[in-house]
Amino acid sequence: MESMLNKLKNTVTKVTADVTSAVMGNPVTREFDVGKHIASGGNGLAWKIFNGTKKSTKQEVAVFVFDKKLIDKYQKFEKDQIIHSLKRGVQQLTRLRHPRLLTVQHPLEESRDCLAFCTEPVFASLANVLGCWDSLPSPLPSDIKEHKLHDIETKYGLLQVSEGLSFLHSSVKMIHANLTPENIILNKTGAWKIMGFDFCNPALNQSDQEPKFVCKEWDPNLPPLCLPNPEYVAPEYILSVSCDPASDMYSLGMVIHAVFNKGKPIFEVNKQDIYKSFSRQLDQLSRLNPNVLANIPEDVREHVKLLLNVTPAVRPDADQMTKIPFFDDVGAVTLQYFDSLFQRDNLQKSQFFKGLPKVLPKLPKRVVVQRILPALTAEFVNPDMVPFVLPNVLLIAEECTKEEYIKLILPELGPVFRQQEPIQASNMILLIFLQKMDLLLTKTPPDEIKNSVLPMVYRALEAPSIQIQELCLNIIPSFANLIDYPSMKNSLIPRIKTACLQTSSLAVRVNSLVCLGKILEYLDKWYVLDEILPFLQQIPSKESAVLMGILGIYKCTFTHKKLGVTKEQLAGKVLPHLIPLSIDNNLNLNQFNSFMSVIKEMLCKLEAEHKTKLEQLHVMQEQQKSLDITGQLNLSAGQANKASNQTDTLSTNVGQDFLTGVTDKQENGHAQKQPVKASLTLEEKQKLAKEQEQVQKMKSQQPLIPNSVPPMPPVKQTKDLTLTLMENMSSLNSFSSGNPKVAPGGFSSVANVPGSLGFQTPVDNMSANRNLQNGFNANPGFHTTGFGMGPGNPNQNFFSGTGSVGMSKTTPISTPASVQNFNALSSPPGMLHNKPAPDLSPLDQLFGSQKAKVSMNQMSQQKQTPWINQFATPQAPQIMSGPVTQTGMMGQTGFGAQSNPFFNPQSFTPPTNTMKSSSSASNDLKDLFG
Repeated sequence: MESMLNKLKNTVTKVTADVTSAVMGNPVTREFDVGKHIASGGNGLAWKIFNGTKKSTKQEVAVFVFDKKLIDKYQKFEKDQIIHSLKRGVQQLTRLRHPRLLTVQHPLEESRDCLAFCTEPVFASLANVLGCWDSLPSPLPSDIKEHKLHDIETKYGLLQVSEGLSFLHSSVKMIHANLTPENIILNKTGAWKIMGFDFCNPALNQSDQEPKFVCKEWDPNLPPLCLPNPEYVAPEYILSVSCDPASDMYSLGMVIHAVFNKGKPIFEVNKQDIYKSFSRQLDQLSRLNPNVLANIPEDVREHVKLLLNVTPAVRPDADQMTKIPFFDDVGAVTLQYFDSLFQRDNLQKSQFFKGLPKVLPKLPKRVVVQRILPALTAEFVNPDMVPFVLPNVLLIAEECTKEEYIKLILPELGPVFRQQEPIQASNMILLIFLQKMDLLLTKTPPDEIKNSVLPMVYRALEAPSIQIQELCLNIIPSFANLIDYPSMKNSLIPRIKTACLQTSSLAVRVNSLVCLGKILEYLDKWYVLDEILPFLQQIPSKESAVLMGILGIYKCTFTHKKLGVTKEQLAGKVLPHLIPLSIDNNLNLNQFNSFMSVIKEMLCKLEAEHKTKLEQLHVMQEQQKSLDITGQLNLSAGQANKASNQTDTLSTNVGQDFLTGVTDKQENGHAQKQPVKASLTLEEKQKLAKEQEQVQKMKSQQPLIPNSVPPMPPVKQTKDLTLTLMENMSSLNSFSSGNPKVAPGGFSSVANVPGSLGFQTPVDNMSANRNLQNGFNANPGFHTTGFGMGPGNPNQNFFSGTGSVGMSKTTPISTPASVQNFNALSSPPGMLHNKPAPDLSPLDQLFGSQKAKVSMNQMSQQKQTPWINQFATPQAPQIMSGPVTQTGMMGQTGFGAQSNPFFNPQSFTPPTNTMKSSSSASNDLKDLFG
């Protein structure tokens, strides 16, 4: 079985290849490209139908091919008869032109292997559709195998055939003589067309009102292709060798029966005994069984009985058949009107197109797409009719698949998208397209949307008609999700903003704001913040509807999860804009409450966000401070150890210098200048002082010794001031007897380094329990080498100048262990050296009585001038007044915050405080010296 199938398949493939090769030798191929085999038709389905296109215009056609190999079995004269019959039919069809007849695009061409001609595009023959698949390609085309005729297609198809017969009988005065399903062709749009005029019989006297036709006698010896199909031929044609237009009507009745009975005729004719078969058929027709017509619709059943009547005169003619109620179906009438549309004027067309949307849903999709859609799109060439045709086309597009839309409808809509004339029609077209915009954006490819659809939307936004602008703004949100983001951002939104700002219509302005508010969700956050919100401040009008539209956009942006408004935008732009609008006089109470509700929400959000930010910053700062303190403590501990070592070393060196009385530089015979160091800022000095205090505290702490009792601190005894004064006096007298060398001018010789200060170390030969005081601090001590405090001037006032941090060795000062304490000098601070010496003669009078009480021994040993005269010398530095304080280690001076380390108490008698009168001063001195 399998081998038989393979053999059959190979045979069919070979035949198909042979037919194709035969076609290639036909002159038709010079102008047409032949495609695949799609159907078959004609008498005995001898004609094979191929797809084809015209080379010059790319117009689609159908190529009918008769392969001469099919008649190789016949004798030559039989072949000639067959070829003659086929040629006659095609030539007659070519001469006839009618919408119900198959249109020939290219006449018959003959070659050695085949006959061929071209017609309008064809789907299949009615016989193929009804299940007769002879001469069809293998495998069978699915569109033919699955094709089912709808009632409307059947009704209108039979009506078309009736109209075709009416044309032949009334106008051409011709009998077809072989009307069968094989000779009825369904074209690409589904229309039924008549072909197969091989046995047509024209009237002898066409000019007469009653034409006469000559009928040939049936010759059973002729090949079947030379004879009509006996199953559809009227009985009188065989039995009485007569024919008239009624014979074709009998054939029409048989075709109607076959259509409703899957292609089966009423009678099967024995071609070997044709006369006997027709005699039997005639008897059956006289007593026609009602079951024979059971499948035929009741509306046409009685008319079919009349068509099958044995008496030709009883049969209705073609014109009568076109008017039977069976063909009064709405769909059939609609299709019939489309076929005669070219005969109608614009007014009739417009009225018909207005009512068409009510009919289209009742028609099958295939009928609408194949029959109605091409007729509608053909009207696009008439600009005045486009507004009436376009709604129907878009209604059909809704029922089409995307592929059908792209293939059948979109190419026809291209010119309509760009139509701008006449203006009234153009505005109507815009309105129609805008109402169906979701359909266009759903089924139109992205490139076509960008190139054709969106430009039309932009044109609508810029249209002068307010109605069009309102409609466009109202429907844009419904298809905003279908618009690509770049087009929306760069083209659509700017046009909406322009329409809002430039229009004089309040409705357009409000609709613009509403449209923007509805499409915010399709925009990104920063575009809204940078483009939409600033635009709201440019809107000129302050009507309540406009203000509420502005508020709506702010609220949508503020509350939308995807968008949102930053607190900086809220504080800097949104709230400063909203708050003035909220008190506009055009707002009513409810509108004002809406404004305040949104403003309060924004303020709450602003407060919460900024408070959270500040709290986070505060926590971070506290954490940073704790980290800085920890690192500073670790650093201070290390610096404390280092400073302690440096202090010990420095103290040792200073003590040695003091004992030896010379510095290292003096021993080497060089008085080198100390290196100059950069001065510190006040904050750095304060920080350094704090670190020193921390080091001192750490050093003063006693080490922790396990299981040991810390010693009790000595009890501080009350200080006896009288004893202290007497001891100071005796110490002064004892030290003055040593005749120390004093530098000229009354000061000890020190290194002339500006900014140096005295450093004290305890050296005391007296009793340990004595609390000696010198002229500089309350602690027992002596002046050692000074520490450099930075660069200075040699003529600097050392008592008022501020020293810089740093230490340098200076010449030790020979001073007694203690000197008499005094409070302040009368010289004002900051006195310069070149000022003239003050007149101190009153002081001589004042102290005259007290000089006698000073030890003469002390005065004889001093080779200096009295201390009062020393202040008169130009070289003597001015002494700053102020209380005497303890000299600090790092930058603290002996006279308060200012100090002169070169001051030598041996060179003068210390003065007392500045006196207001001589009598009070004398009393004070008496109390002081006894």
